[in-house]
Order: sequence, then structure tokens, then C-alpha cells
Amino acid sequence: MANFGGPTSFKRTLGLQQDRYCQYIGPTTDFEPSLINLSPFDPQDESLLARGTLRKVSEDDTFLMLPDHTTPGHEHQTNDVDEIERLVSPHGRRLIELYFEVVHPAFPILEKDVFMERYEHSYRGFSPSLLVAMYLLAINWWDYSEELSRSQRPDVPALERLMRSSLADAMFRPKLSTVQAGLLLSQRPEGDQWAPTAQLVAIAQELGLHLDCTHWKIPPWEKALRKRLAWALYMQDKWGALVHGRPSHIFGSNWIVQPLLPTDFPEIEPGENNVEERLEAERGRTLFVQMVYLTQILAEILDTFYTLQAMQNVTNAGPQGTHLVLSLAKPIQLKLKEWYAALPTSIRMDSSFQAGTTTTPTRLSSVGYLHLAYFATEITLHRRIIRSLAVDAQAIDPYVAHICRSAAKARLISAMDFVNRLTPQHLRSFWYFASKTNFALIGTFGSLLWATSPGREEAEWYRRRLGEYRWTLSVSIKPGEGPVLTEFAMGMLDISTGLLQRLPEKPQLSRSGSVPDIEAGRRQSILAMSMGNTWSSSSFGGGGFDMSAAQSLGSESESSEEDFSTFAPTAGFASMGD
Repeated sequence: MANFGGPTSFKRTLGLQQDRYCQYIGPTTDFEPSLINLSPFDPQDESLLARGTLRKVSEDDTFLMLPDHTTPGHEHQTNDVDEIERLVSPHGRRLIELYFEVVHPAFPILEKDVFMERYEHSYRGFSPSLLVAMYLLAINWWDYSEELSRSQRPDVPALERLMRSSLADAMFRPKLSTVQAGLLLSQRPEGDQWAPTAQLVAIAQELGLHLDCTHWKIPPWEKALRKRLAWALYMQDKWGALVHGRPSHIFGSNWIVQPLLPTDFPEIEPGENNVEERLEAERGRTLFVQMVYLTQILAEILDTFYTLQAMQNVTNAGPQGTHLVLSLAKPIQLKLKEWYAALPTSIRMDSSFQAGTTTTPTRLSSVGYLHLAYFATEITLHRRIIRSLAVDAQAIDPYVAHICRSAAKARLISAMDFVNRLTPQHLRSFWYFASKTNFALIGTFGSLLWATSPGREEAEWYRRRLGEYRWTLSVSIKPGEGPVLTEFAMGMLDISTGLLQRLPEKPQLSRSGSVPDIEAGRRQSILAMSMGNTWSSSSFGGGGFDMSAAQSLGSESESSEEDFSTFAPTAGFASMGD
């Protein structure tokens, strides 16, 4: 891994200077790029103008550097950071250590060595919003620390008030620390809101996080940090779009951030004294990178099926809507299968701290949030397929409907089984902000399958499974611990099942008669395809419907989910109730 070494200088950074902030100069502003190149730049690649100082970081990218002291709230910064330290005293140092033990390995958006070097010198060198965000997030694991659990917790409401005011002030002089603070606050159970994501994206664009900084004239550690921050923001935007049902703010046409490399995680060194900490850091790096890859697949699903134009295209296809959805879903389903098959062993559920280690049996593991995100991504794809079946059930081939619903059922069973197998080491670890909604999406998906069940027997099966899922969620709640990860999912499940009580009674279908009907439908659909009528290429204005698109859904359901057979039968949610 990269070793940047030596004392860290912030003077040559672009986004972390203590007395200046930067603004990216885009191609359509009042600064003409060709005129900028006429400016006399000094050896530091800076040129003083009446409006500020130009900072040229590459042949094509220039920033305007502006002083902090002219921005609103700057005069309060020292007082704010002093008050934050007073509120957490004498536990500030331990909370920082706790943050780097629990949160940082799975969500590496800070430069740990640089941060600790600065923290050892003085806490006053930090943005108040970043410091308070780290403290507030770390407090969630207060009882996990033997040292802290014996002491009274800090005044969290007072810290939250300082967080809101200091972050609002920081937005007038945005730096990388502003994005870091916003992302960390979004990981809190109370911080999952959509509007702040738009602010973070705007701030990131001011800082040039959407650009390729590979060849910029900035410190190597800042390049690495920028890439990790950029992809963390990308994930925040895409998962926020999913859980809130909103259009994404980040588009591929304006995103040229390069993929993450091992050298973008400089704190992972082969010479680390603590082998377990090094392995945990490597596992966290792998987890973060795989979450980025999965998010890119999620983004493709959202763009393919859930934009206004995409949904209208399916509507316009009329009776052929399901076939259009299936033809679009097949390549994405294959990407999901390949992603899952390529997961490194270190972050698979069957090898993630099944019994901890001999020396640290209670070490927490955050791999659960990645696997839950995988099931949420699968569910997001299959929800669109099931919805398309329900639009005009009479027009859908019975065999196609059977395959689609069977594949969806398999996903639901696998997702519920995954939740049931989670251990306390998983549940008490750091979970990505979207996780509480991802738990809820499993119940929502089951409710959709219940609502669209063609017969009473199938509907009753989903009703029972949802009841079991609610019980699984409920046993994770321990008295006195306050709001928990699964509480939101339970509330949403209660709402969904309450609405389902209003469904008209389903007909009693003959189980023995359903299979011949499906097989007859299959023969009819194959004949129709061979004759080139209703599923001809003209139906879609392009390539016709491929029956293998539906068939692949069924085959994937048996091969792409986790094999949980290696888990001990008693490990899981049930043990949380003890």
C-alpha cells in the first residue's frame, strides 16, 4: 500500500487549508479558461487577482482560493470547538479512538494518520462540524467501551445543536471536512434525510470532487482522500435516491472519478504492529470498495427502471410491458450474479467473525450492511418485475408469471434467512445509513408478493412468513437500549400488513390444476414466439422478447444467494433476546 510518510503539511492541500477554502472554476463561469492561462502563476501555481487567488492544479482544472475570515460565523469557530470539547471532556480522546475502532474500518472517509497527527497537536485545528460529527457517531457505541460505559454520557442534545449551527456555518467556506461531517451525520439513525444530500453534492462540486484528481498537483494523501470521499458521496446519493424514492443528483455524464485502488487506502501498511487491526483495516477496505461496485449496479437499476421516462416506457409498451422489463433486467441480473460470485472470502457472511477470534471474541463486524444492501438491490430489481405482472395479469403468459414469482419468492426467502442468521457481532456494529430502510424493504417486498398472489394459499404463505419476519426483527430489541436498527422496519411492516387486511379475499386455486395450466401456457408462448406474432421484434421497436430473460431469473435464484449452512443454528437474532 501507499506510504506517504513524514509530517503532514496542509499548506499545499487544496481542500483542507486552515485559512482558505476553494471554489472550482467551471467551463461556463465568468472566468474564461483561455484567459486564466494568461495569468502569471508563481512557483506554487497561484496567481493573485482582485477576487481571490487562482490555484492551478492541472492543465485543465483551476480553483479560486478565498479567505475564511470573510465568511459568516468564522468568528465563532474557535469558541464552538472549545465548547464541543468541553461537552465531551474528559472522554474526547476515547471517543475518537472508538470512532476509529468501529466506524472507520467500514467507512474510511477520513485519513486516519493525518487526523491523529493533527489531533495530537491540538483539537483546535479541526472544523467544529467534523469533530462533533465524529463524537456524535461514536457515542452510539458508548456502552461497547468498558471504560466509557462506567461514565455518564455527554449532553447529546447540546452537541446536536452545535452540530447544526457549525455545519451551517461551514457551508459558507466548504472544505473536504464539510463533506466528511455531512456524510458522518447522515449515518446517524436521526440523520437520514434527503435534502442535506443535495447540499452535500453541491458542496462536493464546489470542491471538485466529481473530477479526476489523478494528475493534480496536490499531496498524494489528499488525492486518495478525495477519491474515497467522492465515492462515499456517490453511494450517499444513490442509496438516498432509493430509500427516499427521489431522482439522483449525480449523473454519469458529469462524473469522472477514477475507480478506487489499493493505493487509495494509505493507512493499511504491512508493517502494522497489531495484526488483527491490519486485517480489520484490509477487510474494511474490501467492504467499502465492494459497496461502491454494488452501488454502481443499483444506479443502473434506478436509471433503467425508476426514472420517470423509464416508467413511462413500460407503460407505453402496454401488454408487452413485462417482456420489456424482463429483457432489460436480464443483463443487470447477470451483473449482480457476477458481483456476488466474485466477493472476496474475507467479507462473505459465512467467514465473517462466526465466533470472533480467540483473542477478541466480541469484535464487531460490519459486513452485514453490504449483504443487506445486496438483497435490497435484488429486491429493487424484482419489485419492478412483479409490478409489471400486476398491471394486466390476464395478458401475461402463465409460465412467465410463474418463473418471475418463483424467482421473487426465492429472493425473499434468502433475504429473510439472512436477517435471521445475523449475530450480535453483526447487529451491534456500524451499519450503513440505508440499512434501516433496507430491512424494511424486505417486508415491503413480501407485502407486494402477498398483495399480488393469485390465490388464497399463496397469499396465506406470505402472511405467515411476514409474521415470522416481524418476530425476527422484534427479538433484536433489548430493553433500555432505545431506538434500534430494526425498529423502523417493524413499523413499516405493521403499516403494510395493516393495509393488506383491506384486500378482497383471494380465490381458492386448485394446486393440482395450476401446473398443467402453466405448462400449457408455456407451450402456447413458445408456439407464439416461433410464429413471430405477439412477441415479434416489432413489439418493442427492436429485438424481440427473449424467453431466457424470464428463465434466467429462476436459475439465478438457486445460485446467487449466500449459503448460510455454516452458521450455528443458535447464532442469530434469537440470541439477542437473552
